[in-house]
Amino acid sequence: MKRLLERSPFFYGWIIVGSTVVSMILIYGIRHSFSVFFAPILDEFGWSRANIAIMFSLNIFVYGLLSPAAGTLANQWKPGRIRFFGITILGLATAGCAFVRELWHFYVLFGLLMPLGSAFCGWPILAPTLMNWFVRRRGLVMGLGQMGGGLSFVYSIFVQYTILQWGWRNAYLVLTAVLIVILLPLNLLFFSYHPKDRGLEAYGDSDLPSTGDLPAGEVLMKNPMVAEWSVGQLMRTYQLWFLVLSYFLYWGVGNYLVLAHQVKFIEDAGFSSMLGASVYALFGIMMCAGQLSGFISDWMGREKTATLAALLSVAGLLALLSVRDTSRHWPLYIFPICFGYGAGLYTPTVFAGSADIFHGKQFGVVAGLLLMGMGVGGAIGPWLGGYLYDISGSYTSAFVLSMGCNAVACISLWIAAPRNADRMRAGI
Repeated sequence: MKRLLERSPFFYGWIIVGSTVVSMILIYGIRHSFSVFFAPILDEFGWSRANIAIMFSLNIFVYGLLSPAAGTLANQWKPGRIRFFGITILGLATAGCAFVRELWHFYVLFGLLMPLGSAFCGWPILAPTLMNWFVRRRGLVMGLGQMGGGLSFVYSIFVQYTILQWGWRNAYLVLTAVLIVILLPLNLLFFSYHPKDRGLEAYGDSDLPSTGDLPAGEVLMKNPMVAEWSVGQLMRTYQLWFLVLSYFLYWGVGNYLVLAHQVKFIEDAGFSSMLGASVYALFGIMMCAGQLSGFISDWMGREKTATLAALLSVAGLLALLSVRDTSRHWPLYIFPICFGYGAGLYTPTVFAGSADIFHGKQFGVVAGLLLMGMGVGGAIGPWLGGYLYDISGSYTSAFVLSMGCNAVACISLWIAAPRNADRMRAGI
């Protein structure tokens, strides 16, 4: 009966996948809507762009620090209760933003409490949930789950419309209401961390054909002759730290610098805030396309795929920098197409390259370090973009810096050399 269930198109694991996509949109849509909140907050309070951007920097930094702890706790306690705690904290922090009067209020609510809630109800718990439900088709399932993160940028259209209709303070209250009405029921009624909680087996668990069709971690468990990393060994490899540096530069500093300020940049050029939000949403759609194209690195190679992603990101930024006023619209569409697709393609490539080298029981440590690297970089990028604008009156130097970060991130991945993974593992 269990085998029939897992082969059925109505296998409950697909409900988990669907709820994960919705959860990712709503949870990360609040963080990623920062860019559309930026302008009205700046207009009302008149704080410097660098100081406002610190709240976004703090959010990413704290999230990166807490993600490993959230994932570890989910394996040791009751994940459903952990998610309920996370949703509650996220909702209270979001609602609190509607009543902010001082800058430090944003730092506490958006910068500290919001990422605490996100970490304990978001991807650090949802990713292992998907891994538990699916032994086979994990690549497809993880790609679908991450697609929700890309669509969270599209959520900004709804947020921008709400701001235009009722103001930015009421928009935060609306986001809170959505969490309560949609996300809490999803967690209480449909979330299950492991299929055994519903008396089921994971997809593909009962009829694994061979190690050739298994994920890397499963191969290691089935084949004890495959070399296994210890934490001490992987921490002493320069390859690990170049991978962390790559993610730190590409996403943490380079991309989040742009994402925090791109809507305001478009408004400064004379375009409407809704057009700025639409460009932001198109970025999210193209990011989804890039994430779903992660398989390209399987036949093209991790390093070459990362190079393609970095070149696309740079091309997108060059198109954005060419915008000076409202006389030219077309670069505003070239930018999100190239920049979004490149961003979406880079993430699965870095994680796949990391898995090539460090797959096994300690890969969770590697994934946690990658996210921490992104978090540390994210603490720098948005603030630095605002600071460079404050001292120069232009985003040009900030966006050029982002290009440089993308280039060095790509070089770092080449130095880490996932193409030499078999040779490295042979030397463990």
